[in-house]
Amino acid sequence: MRKAISKKLKVGIVGTGGIGRGLAKLLVRREDMLLSGIVTRRKGRIDDLGVSQDYLTTEVEKVLDASDLIVVSTGDPIYSTEVIQKAFDYKLPVVTMDADTQVVTGSWLSRRGVITEANGDQPGCLAALNKEVVQMGFAPLVYGNIKGFLNQNPSLEDMLFWAQKQGYSLSSVTSFTDGTKLQIEQALIANGLGLDIVQQGLIGYETSDFEKGAFALGEIAHKENKVISDYIISRESPPGVFITASHQEDLAAELRTYKMGDGPFYLLYKPMHLCFFEIPNTILNLVNQGEILLNNGESPSISVGAIAKKNLSAGSIIDKGIGGMEVRGEALEIKVNPEHVPIGLLSKVQLKRNIEQGELITFDDINIPDSLALTAWKSILAEKDVKKESVRR
Repeated sequence: MRKAISKKLKVGIVGTGGIGRGLAKLLVRREDMLLSGIVTRRKGRIDDLGVSQDYLTTEVEKVLDASDLIVVSTGDPIYSTEVIQKAFDYKLPVVTMDADTQVVTGSWLSRRGVITEANGDQPGCLAALNKEVVQMGFAPLVYGNIKGFLNQNPSLEDMLFWAQKQGYSLSSVTSFTDGTKLQIEQALIANGLGLDIVQQGLIGYETSDFEKGAFALGEIAHKENKVISDYIISRESPPGVFITASHQEDLAAELRTYKMGDGPFYLLYKPMHLCFFEIPNTILNLVNQGEILLNNGESPSISVGAIAKKNLSAGSIIDKGIGGMEVRGEALEIKVNPEHVPIGLLSKVQLKRNIEQGELITFDDINIPDSLALTAWKSILAEKDVKKESVRR
């Protein structure tokens, strides 16, 4: 991190999606921060930007040179990895709301500069909630995401309709609907806090009773003797995050007094996640206290592979993995599927063979362009192999 920080913290933004635009509108209203610029890949005017068009530039270096810190939220691991590495060359700390990138290259990047995921999205909210829960003496069993709806293979027509209705990009709406985004978020919290998963694709307990679903996952975690990352599907539950935990038996009476139930499991939750509204606090905690709220861990154990949504033909191109119509993401153990392709690396790749619906795509199945993100992923895998060999010896 730079030794000298401006009196008014100069914050640059990379990305002009909903997160970037919302954060920009917050920053221009603050007295302790300045918006130093916004990097975009879009051409021309952005009518719904919400701040002056003068902040926009396609030149990354221009914003880096004018900033004390940058916030990255693009949902594109290949692009974000390159930008973050450039920021490190400028000795800038980086805050991300970009679980997509963290899960692919976050571990590699965290060794090269200061990087943290922000509070506000589900992984950051869970990390913040974890700090509170552990300080109160609880022993977490489940770190849970709450999903109101899931359709693993939605139609293009439906996704176009909802993208227009909700004001999100097509890829964002698709990744929310087919569960890819959720799987990525839960992989990040698993790696960042050293958690396990019970099965590929997670359990996804479906319930109309929030507490019942959280406790059911707690029972599973207890039987498996694991602390797990997972989720529930419940239309009736709040759109937030939760932790299912146990506590010391001799404090059960006191917890009952505070309306926490009879145990042995207790539900602690945050009933909302406010995305970009919570980023400024993460920025201040990083700059003033050096707090790394969450990253992908030194040696990740969980990744998100690409599962074919339909039969795919040899020679065809997958233009975009996350939020595309060809594949969806599933959390998996790297040691079980070391040859899988992280869904975040599927960008303009060509299939070398026919892929059947439901198949996991591996590196042997594709021709993939070189990128810094691919190099970073291979480096992480190589290090895991080295560690595995050293253990054998």
